[in-house]
Amino acid sequence: MNTSEETIHSLGLKAHPEGGFFKQIEKSSDYVLMQGKHRSLYTSIYFLLEKDNPSRFHRLTSDEMWYFHLGQPLVLHLLYPDGSYKKVKLGSDVTKGQNLQFRVPKGVIFGSTVDQDYALVSCMVAPGFEFSDFELLSQDMLFKDYPEHEEIIKKLTLNK
Repeated sequence: MNTSEETIHSLGLKAHPEGGFFKQIEKSSDYVLMQGKHRSLYTSIYFLLEKDNPSRFHRLTSDEMWYFHLGQPLVLHLLYPDGSYKKVKLGSDVTKGQNLQFRVPKGVIFGSTVDQDYALVSCMVAPGFEFSDFELLSQDMLFKDYPEHEEIIKKLTLNK
């Protein structure tokens, strides 16, 4: 298996504000009208996450589909509006309960981690992703709304 550095270089990935590395690979030429604005029907990226570089807690205004490609299993950490927390493992070993794909519903707060080495996934957002739809969340805000999940909040936020 290639190293994360080789994969980042081969795919031309760049650092993502939430953590990890990405490159947009598809953007629909079809558009939809959403809240008075024309939006691309969908967008898709490659996203690489390393063990020591988690995806920080954030939320989107659209659903996001995650598709596992290669590397080690990736864990999605989800905080739902009702206060519940769920972990979903993406990976290639379906006999061990790993998922090849998963949909993160719009409005759900989420981040992701890799326990060993790295994972490469694709993420598709519909309607298409715009950075104005992206909200990176602080510890203070999350502690207030999810006090029982302090440990994972500390792990997946940069600061207060």
